[in-house]
Amino acid sequence: MQADEVRSRQYATVARAIAFIRAHAGAQPSLEEIAAAVHLSPAHLQRVFAAWAGISPKRFLQYLTKEYAGRQLAAAGDVLSVSAAAGFGSGSRLHDLMVSCEAMTPGEIGRGGRGIDIGYGVAPTPFGPALVAWTARGVCHFAFCVDNGDDEDDDEATMLAALAANWPEAQLHADAAQACALTKRIFPETPTPGRLHLVLRGTNFQIKVWEALIRIEPGRLVSYSQLARGLGMPRASRTVGSAIAANTIAFLIPCHRVIREGGEAGQYRWGGERKLAMIGWEAGRAEGGDAPGAS
Repeated sequence: MQADEVRSRQYATVARAIAFIRAHAGAQPSLEEIAAAVHLSPAHLQRVFAAWAGISPKRFLQYLTKEYAGRQLAAAGDVLSVSAAAGFGSGSRLHDLMVSCEAMTPGEIGRGGRGIDIGYGVAPTPFGPALVAWTARGVCHFAFCVDNGDDEDDDEATMLAALAANWPEAQLHADAAQACALTKRIFPETPTPGRLHLVLRGTNFQIKVWEALIRIEPGRLVSYSQLARGLGMPRASRTVGSAIAANTIAFLIPCHRVIREGGEAGQYRWGGERKLAMIGWEAGRAEGGDAPGAS
């Protein structure tokens, strides 16, 4: 089994652990209790976290607390204007992928993708299987599989139906090899300089919000109201939230970095556990974390 497939399977264990922690947050469960809930020994769970996140379970869980989220929001300050000065994307300890984007024209959107050839495929990622789709101009869709049962084929069929609904007139063709190549660029095992282009399909306002999200550094968190203020629309938090919810390019347009004012993670179209996993995973890499296997 390849390393990316192993990480994808490890995520399932991490997600179950996060779900247990969320359900028993008031009791502050110990490592032993969390391990028992996911049917692993504490030592095995420790190894899974170290291999997947690069940090210990204790350190990872510290990044999921309201206290940590509150400190992040307090430190966010003028993060959007600072990021804007640096342009889209920037080098980080997470990876050096530079993300740029362009909007489809109203005419292209109105034609529903007529005349556009879209490749797609499901590939493993550190956060479970994902459907990635692309045109000749760049990535146009990236969606994580939301497990609604035991049949992975049904989950993939649901994701493909959503892609087809967004591009009803486009020609779709499967290309598993290219899908794997793209996800490896998005989630490299080691920081790798590179560029990735996105093709955005949305209203002018939605695209403005998505472009602002791209400027938020990995490992940073902002609130909906901070994002609205950064866009010069301090009273538009709810509208900003709607634009975030309409995003169909997961991770690359990082709506998971936007949380509620009180520190709660809030909703995420690809699952609350996945959003928390992303927050902890990025925080550990952005701040260096501790050595794998540390307590």
